Amino acid sequence: MKAIQIEKLKKVYPVVKGYRELLFHPFRRKGITALRGIDLEVEPSQCFCLMGPNGAGKTTLIKILSTLVLPDEGNVIINGHDLKINTDEVKKHIGFALSEERSFYWRLTGLQNLDFFAALNGIPLSHRREKIQEVLNLVGLENAAERRFNTYSTGMRQMMAIARALLTDPDILFVDEPTRSLDPVAAQNIRNFLRKDMVENHKKTVFWATHDLSEAQEFAHTIAVIAQGQIRDKGSVSDLTEQGKISLQKVYKKAVEES
Repeated sequence: MKAIQIEKLKKVYPVVKGYRELLFHPFRRKGITALRGIDLEVEPSQCFCLMGPNGAGKTTLIKILSTLVLPDEGNVIINGHDLKINTDEVKKHIGFALSEERSFYWRLTGLQNLDFFAALNGIPLSHRREKIQEVLNLVGLENAAERRFNTYSTGMRQMMAIARALLTDPDILFVDEPTRSLDPVAAQNIRNFLRKDMVENHKKTVFWATHDLSEAQEFAHTIAVIAQGQIRDKGSVSDLTEQGKISLQKVYKKAVEES
């Protein structure tokens, strides 16, 4: 069974009309097409990297797979469950490490933040403290749990976002540019955590959107390149580069420019 199966996935965001257009063309529909019929499969227990330029559709795709945005057309099957029909069941299998800092409460401690989100996820009070301690230990923030979130470094905030996503023990973890704006040491820590701890040790599937070619080349089992809302290329690093005969940069550039 595939971890993720996507067929003909489409998404169009409506554009707000101006006064003149509403007056002269009241029934004309305008929109920005984010996804143009995505077909994609992701194997379980893999590190899957999605690459593409800004505006290519990476974040939209991740938000659809995370049940945060509804698609307009197409089908998504996650761990055997139809995203449209069994949304609640899909949510049991996924976690989304939303890295936006405003999604946390800055005046609360890391522990208090996780306690709040654990309650939102329906984790019973009798098991909540144990589960929170487990994810804190996993991401290496057990000694910073009593500190307020606004004192955390950028890397610690990113790890806290991952800890929050792991509260429900998901099979599939979605991360959107998790190393953006991090210093080299913090970035490498997160990369190692995702590939070694999550995938190799805990056998989870990590769906990882990134702009960093070297990051994808070193840590991904499979890479897909998206441009203008379509998957332009996909494969392992060795397959895409023809066993090292051409650079991943050239593969990426060709895929993006052909769009």
